[in-house]
Amino acid sequence: MNTLAHAGPGPWVLFFPLVWAAVILTVVTVVRRTGWRSRRGPGPRPAHDEQSPITLLGHRFAAGEIDEDEYWRRLTVLEEQFGRAAGPKGRAS
Repeated sequence: MNTLAHAGPGPWVLFFPLVWAAVILTVVTVVRRTGWRSRRGPGPRPAHDEQSPITLLGHRFAAGEIDEDEYWRRLTVLEEQFGRAAGPKGRAS
């Protein structure tokens, strides 16, 4: 006699929704990491771009071409122009 047929589906019923949630989460993660967000159109370049002025300034500071005071002065100007000041904290009134 099969006793499992009378006990109902049991805890395994939760397994299938968890599998589908993991599949959907994986697809969304892969799509976002492959550049789906970068197709939004023209706009300011991201701050992490290798050729962005902020990144180049950081490289110059790391190489010792400029001192710390000059780095912070230039960084303040570049953040106003190129994007890290998008929040209310960075905007001037």
